[in-house]
Amino acid sequence: MTVHVVKRGESLWQIANLYQVQVSTIVEVNGLPSMSAIIPGLALYIPDQAVVQNRPYTVKAGDTFWQVANRFKTTIQAILQANPGLDPSQLTIGRRILLPTPLKPQIETLGFIIPYSPQSALPILRTLSNSLTYIAVVSYSFTSQGYAYVLLDDTQVVRESKSLGVRPLLMIRNFTSEGFSAELAGNVFANPVYRRNLIDSLLRFVNEKEYDGVSLDIEFIPPARRGDFNRLLTELKAALGTRILHVNVHAKTEDLPTNRIVGAYDYQAIGSIADVVAVMTIDYGYPGGPPDPIAPLWWMHQVVRYATSLIDSRKVQIAFPLYGYDWRIIDNTTTALSVNGAQNQAISANTVIEFDQAAASPWYRYWKGNEEHIVWFEDIRSYQEKYNLVDQYQLLGVTYWQLNLPAPQNWVYLNNRFTVT
Repeated sequence: MTVHVVKRGESLWQIANLYQVQVSTIVEVNGLPSMSAIIPGLALYIPDQAVVQNRPYTVKAGDTFWQVANRFKTTIQAILQANPGLDPSQLTIGRRILLPTPLKPQIETLGFIIPYSPQSALPILRTLSNSLTYIAVVSYSFTSQGYAYVLLDDTQVVRESKSLGVRPLLMIRNFTSEGFSAELAGNVFANPVYRRNLIDSLLRFVNEKEYDGVSLDIEFIPPARRGDFNRLLTELKAALGTRILHVNVHAKTEDLPTNRIVGAYDYQAIGSIADVVAVMTIDYGYPGGPPDPIAPLWWMHQVVRYATSLIDSRKVQIAFPLYGYDWRIIDNTTTALSVNGAQNQAISANTVIEFDQAAASPWYRYWKGNEEHIVWFEDIRSYQEKYNLVDQYQLLGVTYWQLNLPAPQNWVYLNNRFTVT
């Protein structure tokens, strides 16, 4: 693949000529607002049909060059050429190397969709169906006595996803008019009768709508309810049987049992119960906080190392943001926007996009009148590094929050470089 970072004075015509592609192709793949406007620091994805790609690989106990080369359908010579200075007689366990291989990694993906209306949701689903294994339909919450109820009509989205070969999951959240409610989750989980109400009502909706399983996004669970949450998951999985139990958990790099955000998540227990555990490696930079990358690579590495020490890596998905945040510096007032919207806002502001190497994240500064703003978002460079992380740790895959937000570079890269199962 080719990523071209725009230099000052370059034009789209020059870049298209350099790579022998149409300007219209660059505009479409990168979601550009016009055939002419570009700015320094803008990362353009120039897709190709490369037969071989360099995939990250971490050496394991017992590996030999011959075994690794054979498994990835490459040669020892090609591996040595991709890794200058590598000693063929010594493969150090834990060392990361690059493997030139024609084999695409397999990945299971899940996209969250909020069905505000069929008119908005169905076209998105049809466009992205080849990029998705699962779709989590964000339509359900529950009452103070545990009864699940519908917030948004999900009927057409579920029906359409099944016809497209995408597995629909009913997403349940402890969501109220005031946001995620710790009290709601804590009171229901602590009460065996209310837990049973929740499970029974979920199963009724799953059977009625023909969902393939349930995705839980229960946030700010009181830490004292940690054991009760595990009991809920055990009982729900037993009720679901062969259907999928997908559990979203906040990211952490160590166990913090009393922490109000992550304390209730017992990674090891959840990993033993659930079919898929989706770690929310997003919002490191968060609304109202200081300007920071949304999902810095160094932090994601720490989270993944911790998670996979307790959960089978083939059960783990990590979250990719399809959004960025725009901070007003004077008071950290924060506005969310799609990654494509963030890119095109930078073009409109005629600023320069910077790239933080440690975080592997793009950002820029602009002024609105006398107000200074800083925007952190994602681009092809940051997505590429995140996908390498998935491949390196042999994770099950990725979740995307959320499909209503345009991110054309991500979807083209995913389909070029991975086999979505």
